Amino acid sequence: MAAEGQSRILHRQLGPFSLLMMGIGSVVGAGIYVLPGIAAAHYAGPAVSLSFVLAAISCGFIGLCYAELASALPEAMGGAYGYSRAILGIGPAWWVAWMLVLEYALAGSAVSVGLTGYLSGLLASCGLTLPGAATNSTVIWHDGGFHLAGQINAVSLCLVLVLGLILSRGIRQASRANGAFVLLKLAVLVVFVSVGWSHVRPALWHPFLPQSEGGFHFGLAGLLRAVAVVSFAYLGFDSISIAASEARNPGRDVPFGLIGALAISAVLYVMVSLVMTGLVPFRALDVASPVALAVQALAMPSLGFILQFGSVIGLGSVLFVSLYGQSRLCHILAYDRLISERFSLVDPKSGAPVLAIAMTTALTALTAALLPIALLADLVSIGTMIGFVVIAVAVMKLRGDATRAPARFRVPLPGLRVGTLWIGIVPVLAIVTCLVNLTTVLSDLVAQSLRGDWIPLGFLALYCIAGWVLGRRSARAIHKAG
Repeated sequence: MAAEGQSRILHRQLGPFSLLMMGIGSVVGAGIYVLPGIAAAHYAGPAVSLSFVLAAISCGFIGLCYAELASALPEAMGGAYGYSRAILGIGPAWWVAWMLVLEYALAGSAVSVGLTGYLSGLLASCGLTLPGAATNSTVIWHDGGFHLAGQINAVSLCLVLVLGLILSRGIRQASRANGAFVLLKLAVLVVFVSVGWSHVRPALWHPFLPQSEGGFHFGLAGLLRAVAVVSFAYLGFDSISIAASEARNPGRDVPFGLIGALAISAVLYVMVSLVMTGLVPFRALDVASPVALAVQALAMPSLGFILQFGSVIGLGSVLFVSLYGQSRLCHILAYDRLISERFSLVDPKSGAPVLAIAMTTALTALTAALLPIALLADLVSIGTMIGFVVIAVAVMKLRGDATRAPARFRVPLPGLRVGTLWIGIVPVLAIVTCLVNLTTVLSDLVAQSLRGDWIPLGFLALYCIAGWVLGRRSARAIHKAG
């Protein structure tokens, strides 16, 4: 059929460097510019740097699993969804896809909200002030709970729409621009760490992990909660695996991009969070732009302007990759007839799935305008952890299939064969760490709901019900079509 034929026109134009830049562009973003402030102020204090280490280890296990799947199934389209469908079947794959849609839409929204905060600071330094009614979300965090307000984050909405328009022009031009933005972002962060390290006040790191104040506020429980929150920062893995459908040599280049992006981003996260909490008391970092606040403590206006500009560019690249991943996932779901096949149509000139980009951009823009970053980060972490667990199970199923040829890249460390499963040390550790993070977030959402703050858990419940309904309809449609 026409839609199916057109959906195969995606051009293979991405090499290893482009994939690495895409991974860094997605991973090194909200995790540095936005989340350290939330995690430090609410959960872990200066130990937020340790939470990044623990999250990197957890996501490192998953990154190795992704790398083996990408090497073994280079032609699979859709990242975690494509791997799940090839190994586990359409049922589990649909739920992976549905949680990835949540992950990408809300991750892009969270980044755009953070980007709005940094853009507001940059313009303020130039004498321009954005009105609060245009930069604050409809749902706000106030007095320990979420509440509705009569406003909309119009700036975030417009930023998402502009980047969606750029993405619709084609991946070759967009990836080149993204590579340049990522290099600029890395240079700015290196400058921040180099200059800031000589001005840190070690006294602000004590106590490194503040004593528990009840619930998930500090202490060991708070540290685990912070790990769950900042795990969102390593979202870029699936963006790279989704890009396999446009990579020239996915079996070789995707594992390189996955592992390289994780290694570089983990080092930057730890160094930036240490400098940040060494410049500003951790309780004061509960703002949408904590890096900008830390730069103010340096009392270097010119450096502050450069870092603010780099932060805007850096978050813009993260938002771009998030929109890219979500639009390509939408394209693959349409190709597989799980959603309307019209979203699989590709523009013959640009090679971009324009309708899929339009739909996902609109969804991201709407959630960015309505929801605050504290709520978005929690829901993104849930979607991320569920997708990661399925990826680990898929690796154990793949390695247990004796009929498949060994992949070029294989998960290290030994394991045992149990029936059709290979119970490896790495995938088991990946599942355990993901379940710990998932349990931490869900238990906190339940506790919030019992206190009367029902919006986060209610949103998640409605989303899961919608996924169940749509999944049943899609299964019937596929069965009917034969």
